[in-house]
Amino acid sequence: MIRTRLLLPAVAASLSLSGCAAAQGTDAPSLAKRPVEGRLNVAPPPVVVTPPGPLPDDLAGRLARWESDGTAGQQAFAAERDNAVRLVAAAGGAAVASESWVVAQQAISRLVAARAPLTAALGDIDRLYIERSVDEAIDGMPAIYALRDRLAETVATQDAVIEALSRQLPGE
Repeated sequence: MIRTRLLLPAVAASLSLSGCAAAQGTDAPSLAKRPVEGRLNVAPPPVVVTPPGPLPDDLAGRLARWESDGTAGQQAFAAERDNAVRLVAAAGGAAVASESWVVAQQAISRLVAARAPLTAALGDIDRLYIERSVDEAIDGMPAIYALRDRLAETVATQDAVIEALSRQLPGE
């Protein structure tokens, strides 16, 4: 019984192979390489991509203004931060809606408002970046992206400070 189970697959395989050998004697197409094959095996022509040019003059002034706004927003934020940290620490154990809690919330709100020039500049440069990307105007894009990256990093750092202060207050 076991011998027939082992023998049956071997017999089936030899029958199928003999069928293949018999088929080769017919007019089956050859699998050899044809003369046409290989004609298209050439390297594609190199694609020349022109690097971005310098920042256009009309954008240089806008970028300088946004960078200045970003610096002003960071300085105003830094000026308000110590006061906000002190007031939030004082309200740490206070009840929600108590006077010290409200004063701490107001300090956080002043902190958020102080950075308005920075967040506005980031919004403007994001809009410029998207418009120029859609128009495929690549001149000056490295400078635009570098400033956008710096402003976004500053905003992210400020967001972390605001979030940490908000978490220290009860009810937040």
